[in-house]
Amino acid sequence: MNPKIAIDFRVVLAFAAIYILWGTTFLAIRIAVLEFPPLFTAGLRFFIAGTLLYAYMRLRGERNPTPIEWRNLALISICMFVATYGAVFWAEQYVSSGITSVIEATLPITAIILEIFIFRTQRFEGRLFGAVLVGFCGVALLFIDNGAQHLAVIPCLAIFAGGIAWSAGAVWSGQLVLPRSKPMTAAIEMMLGGAVLLVLSATCGEMHPFPHLSLRAGLALAYLIVFGSLIAYTAYVWLLGRMSVTRVASHAYVNPLIAVALGYFAAGEIVTIRTLLSALLVLGSVSLILTRRSEAPQI
Repeated sequence: MNPKIAIDFRVVLAFAAIYILWGTTFLAIRIAVLEFPPLFTAGLRFFIAGTLLYAYMRLRGERNPTPIEWRNLALISICMFVATYGAVFWAEQYVSSGITSVIEATLPITAIILEIFIFRTQRFEGRLFGAVLVGFCGVALLFIDNGAQHLAVIPCLAIFAGGIAWSAGAVWSGQLVLPRSKPMTAAIEMMLGGAVLLVLSATCGEMHPFPHLSLRAGLALAYLIVFGSLIAYTAYVWLLGRMSVTRVASHAYVNPLIAVALGYFAAGEIVTIRTLLSALLVLGSVSLILTRRSEAPQI
């Protein structure tokens, strides 16, 4: 077989994983947390997935990180797994998977704001300001659409705040000293993030009494561990090692579309015209930002 064809085929499979599998995880989270404590569910997902991937990488001979790398990985895991997914799992008890996915699609928007005003690694430009404004208008439209009496405002704000934490962790990932092996980096971040989430779960009393795992919630959790973390997240870091961040970030266009459609057809979630308009505004904003970032160098 031609090696080039084999490599291209793997790239296609990896993109399919982050496009489709990550898009389906929003509904799987919703199913799991309606029957199972949210922090415990998130912690179990990432601790099991991270530990399995870490053990696999060690068996392959991958070295352990240095103390400085462990510290940096811990910082990033707090941002990208504890803050972000802790908020998402908790909020999806009250917010539909489709709306959650639309709010989560603002990650590139919050990332560019942090890069411009906090980390100062991007120039401020009128086009970026317009793109950010469009994105925030899309999120605001969700609230106008549903109103405070129908939309759980605090959970939605928690999802958005968690997205800011993810963006901060993503920016720090490019600035801090981390292991050269991206799968090892992903494994330890998930493992540490999962461990902290389990501690928080115990602190919040979610383990007293110990949760009873129903078949439905158990299958959703297993899906998140295997397909959402081990397969999709590993595909994500594999792609990051072979092409630009901008190309890989294109999953932000597709995930909300899959999540909204799956929530509507498979779970009977309500999707209104304004919800769809909100999604289009957010995705349009993300498109403008990612296109700009692929054209202009960082400073």
